[in-house]
Amino acid sequence: MNRTLIARATTGVLFLAGTWFAYTQQGNQPAQLTLNKVKEDLYEIEGDGGNVAVYITNEGVILIDDKFDQDHDQIVAKVKSITNQPIKYVINTHYHADHSGGNARFLSSAEIISTANARKNILAHIQSNAPPGVMPARITFNDETAIFLGGKEVDAKYFGRGHTNGDAVIYFPALRTIHTGDLMAGNTPLIDYPGGGSLVEWTKTLDAVMKEWDFDTVIPGHGAVTTKANLMTYRNNVESLRNRAQSLIRSGQSQDAVAKVMTAEFGWMPNSLQMQWSLPGMMTELK
Repeated sequence: MNRTLIARATTGVLFLAGTWFAYTQQGNQPAQLTLNKVKEDLYEIEGDGGNVAVYITNEGVILIDDKFDQDHDQIVAKVKSITNQPIKYVINTHYHADHSGGNARFLSSAEIISTANARKNILAHIQSNAPPGVMPARITFNDETAIFLGGKEVDAKYFGRGHTNGDAVIYFPALRTIHTGDLMAGNTPLIDYPGGGSLVEWTKTLDAVMKEWDFDTVIPGHGAVTTKANLMTYRNNVESLRNRAQSLIRSGQSQDAVAKVMTAEFGWMPNSLQMQWSLPGMMTELK
């Protein structure tokens, strides 16, 4: 891997590390959020935590993810800056607290929807570094569901394991746009094996998304809004990492030796969540 690719991968890992570090910084002032227009009536809120999609209809607003609990007021203020419609629904892409940590604040006024496994993982406190008080969705689905509001449609579907065992991908068919959650985030994958993630299944899951839906725009779990072509590049990077790790593991390399390659070639940082959650699981899954 050349220096440019290493720098990009390292940037992605550091970005994710900064997001996860915020879990342990309870009491700090929340980071300032930014609102970006994606397409007509579709916006994205970036900042600490996962990217929030905001879809405006004439009967209410649909959010995809809701960041941390401390981001609630800023999210509401950003939505109010572009519409007077109330937030009616929140769809969680997965169970991690930087994507569903705001559920508790929204439950009194909106319906929260997630995959059944995302709800189970919250109730089982699978995420070791989650802040207290993360609340699960009240409405769940196993395979797919849809919201029809104000003449607009939002589809949510579980395509398979990847980042976790309950990743929902969201589709805005009229806008040819998807929200991937952390099936695309940064430049290198974080496989949450404690939460049922799989490096082997990750590329299969993304392949299924790209085969089934017609889209050109991608809102990733973290990072700037991008394109389907860049999602394919991300998918191929996941495959390259898997093949490299698998060849090392099947040749009998130790976990420490694999860790050194992940650091040198893919930018994984020592003591990162990749090292804590992903590497031990890879040693078992890829053997």
